[in-house]
Amino acid sequence: MASTRTTDMDFLATIGNSTLYTFHSHTEFCDGRAQMEAFAREAVKQGFTHYGFTPHSPVPFHSPCNMSADNVERYLAEVARIQREYGDRCRFYAGMEIDYIDENWGPANSYFKWLPLDYSIGSVHFIHSQEGELVDIDGHYDSFRRKMETKFHNDLRYVVETFYRQSHNMLSEGGFDIIGHLDKIGHNASHHHPGIEDEAWYQALVNDLIDHVIESGVTVEINTKAYADHQGRLFPARRHIPRLLAAGVPVIVNSDAHVPALINASRNIGLDLLH
Repeated sequence: MASTRTTDMDFLATIGNSTLYTFHSHTEFCDGRAQMEAFAREAVKQGFTHYGFTPHSPVPFHSPCNMSADNVERYLAEVARIQREYGDRCRFYAGMEIDYIDENWGPANSYFKWLPLDYSIGSVHFIHSQEGELVDIDGHYDSFRRKMETKFHNDLRYVVETFYRQSHNMLSEGGFDIIGHLDKIGHNASHHHPGIEDEAWYQALVNDLIDHVIESGVTVEINTKAYADHQGRLFPARRHIPRLLAAGVPVIVNSDAHVPALINASRNIGLDLLH
């Protein structure tokens, strides 16, 4: 199995006893809705000790949510500027949320290996339709429902199984430090088919992925982005967190904020689950 880690960063050792941190956030460089400066100021204002920027990575096709490769150098320069200006009050990090597409494009790709990142998140947002078209299955359920009809022939099992297969492939190829929202497909899938996460075949898929995560040594995030707006939803779902902790998997709590006011949103819920 390929090594998953791409840096020597030990997140639990880095944060120590601090609870005011996040290593997942999005700004003007991708689909975030404010400039990095505004996030940095808010982090300092709230007393954060560690703050990581993670724009959605460049991908080899047009995506309005992803950073252009042409902007990577400017992004890194802006992180360096923020580190100089605010680094005496909060440690800021240059990260990236790297989309796994297939064996030709993902965190293990040589392009990302040579970027001077402090760490990276590996995530699955796109899968191939039955006809081979890449489709973004992230985002609001209304969009997901339309794509189920127009892109996937309403075959929800195909979508779910493909998401988890992509996640396994990403783990096997490695090159990243944190696995992003590892069961996120369960959210839209549950809207489309209530109760799906209680079905044996779905639970088997999640448990197989958790087995792989445990073997990999990768850090898992409890992602709190959807908690307030989606009936208390966390990623991974609450039911899976005790198993990860019992296995000694390093777990951190990230807000995945897209606006400065939400950098600490619902993180107290995730932090409570760590004890």
